[in-house]
Amino acid sequence: MEVKIGVQNAARELTIDVDESAEDVEKRLSEAVANDGVLTLRDSKGRQLLVPVAKLAYVELGHGTVGQVGFRS
Repeated sequence: MEVKIGVQNAARELTIDVDESAEDVEKRLSEAVANDGVLTLRDSKGRQLLVPVAKLAYVELGHGTVGQVGFRS
């Protein structure tokens, strides 16, 4: 699943493909916001992304485009 994260005062959004469901990511996000902590996600290649929730602008949960190569429209 594709997760797009907007960070305050950053020109680009972060995009990460995770193997978790939207419900699992939403649960992690809710817990991080409630604790004023850090949102931690691991992508499908094993890399880890850490974003302080105080700097979040938005989080968009959606389906990734499997096997797409080249330009997106």
